[in-house]
Amino acid sequence: MSNKLHIASRHGDVLAFVGQNLRAARQNAGLSQAALAEASGLSRRMIVALEQGDTNISLSRLDRLAEALGVGFADLVRDPAAQTLRLDAVAWRGRHEDSVAVLQASVPARHEAQLWAWTLAPGERYDAEPDPEGWHEMIVVVEGRLQLELAGGPRELAAGDYLVYPSSQPYAYANASEATTRFIRNVVA
Repeated sequence: MSNKLHIASRHGDVLAFVGQNLRAARQNAGLSQAALAEASGLSRRMIVALEQGDTNISLSRLDRLAEALGVGFADLVRDPAAQTLRLDAVAWRGRHEDSVAVLQASVPARHEAQLWAWTLAPGERYDAEPDPEGWHEMIVVVEGRLQLELAGGPRELAAGDYLVYPSSQPYAYANASEATTRFIRNVVA
């Protein structure tokens, strides 16, 4: 599953709302599926499948859809009935059941700021696509060891370590240890 958002109600999490939110945002913007496909650089077939909850999508492609619609990433994954800034939205699951990324909150920044709680089981990896220029990540390791692979080379962070870097480059998170790794990820745009 790597860096794919998995839309499936069988997980019992907020990911099932993506199709509903995408359709509503597209209709509010007055866009056809074809127009949204052109504006986002994604295929119309992918947009149809997303609105029906029948496909996976990378987090960066979901960002592209949000940008094309003029909404935030959190607007596409949140429960439409939620009344708070707290999201607690499961936005990624790895191959191992203990590997999960939870978007905990999102608030306006110049563009957006997101707070994530990540857990990687031993041997798990997440390969990210670069974000737009001007985006940054702030990572704080809470437990275990995180291998962060950046364009300038790998960095290993232990519990208590942190790193701030531009996320407009290819990057990956990996847990090469034999213990679970937990870290907080802040995305600022």
